[in-house]
Amino acid sequence: MAIADPNRRHILEDLRRGEKTVNELAAQLPISRPAVSQHLKALLDSGLVDVRSEGTRRIYVINRPGFDRMNMWLDQFWS
Repeated sequence: MAIADPNRRHILEDLRRGEKTVNELAAQLPISRPAVSQHLKALLDSGLVDVRSEGTRRIYVINRPGFDRMNMWLDQFWS
């Protein structure tokens, strides 16, 4: 599951506060920038984050519909 990794959870918490670039996210973690990019790919593939390009920068944001789908899936275990 995409949120099983603590680094990914940290990235999601950071993005919850606002959009960020890979470099901004990497500055907050004890892992390399390429490792952050790999974690972001997993979060993108799972639909929990989205990305847009601004020139040479890639800006990452929380994908609210992805979280809504995850919440609906999790809710089935508590109903």
